[in-house]
Amino acid sequence: MLDKQSPIPIYIQIEEQLKQQIEQGDFPIGTAIPSERELTERFGVSRMTVRQSITNLVNDGLLYREKGRGTFVASPKVEQPLNGLTSFTEDMVARGMVPSSKLIGFEILEPESDIAADLQLEQGDKVYFVERIRFADDKPMAIERTYLPVERFPELDQDSFQGSLYAMIEKDHQLTISRAVQRMEAGLVKKEDAELLQIKAPAAILMIERISYLAGEQPFEVVRSTYRADRYKFTTDIKR
Repeated sequence: MLDKQSPIPIYIQIEEQLKQQIEQGDFPIGTAIPSERELTERFGVSRMTVRQSITNLVNDGLLYREKGRGTFVASPKVEQPLNGLTSFTEDMVARGMVPSSKLIGFEILEPESDIAADLQLEQGDKVYFVERIRFADDKPMAIERTYLPVERFPELDQDSFQGSLYAMIEKDHQLTISRAVQRMEAGLVKKEDAELLQIKAPAAILMIERISYLAGEQPFEVVRSTYRADRYKFTTDIKR
């Protein structure tokens, strides 16, 4: 099974064989792969070599470990390009997945100073604060906390946030969304967010803040999102 005369290191050969078995469905999503001891016997190599192969696959997001239980096949990550402004709904539909949302918070409030500044609001202006869990194929992917100026959209209510916000703005309000400024950083999930995302804390997350603008450079949205790092990855096309 292994070519020990090959210049390709043994641990990479094992890694590629396990990857191929995962892609072929020999190890379905959520099932355990053979133990390190079993793989050591199968390939006739040291346990350290097998462990290195598995660690690389865990780091690549193909596998995940559960202490005391073993190593399991992970769900594939959703790949999100960074070179376009799209909604969560549009992203999931483009990948053949079924998007859905669960509204867990809705209120009208006076925003904190940084939110007010980002939305170019005057003192006393109010915003909608909307908190949603975003799902793909019924699996939680992210928590979105969105702030929208009440003055810009005075007629909104909870039902307005059951579908795509961008579709509502562009189709129902006949407004043009032009651009956004987005900031991203890594972090550790908070306990309350871990429960909503169905992950165990501590766990890595991607924290994203986006300020979106209408044509004419008017900001209309600040959204702070918490994405599962085990289900999402971002890509960009860089040209020189």
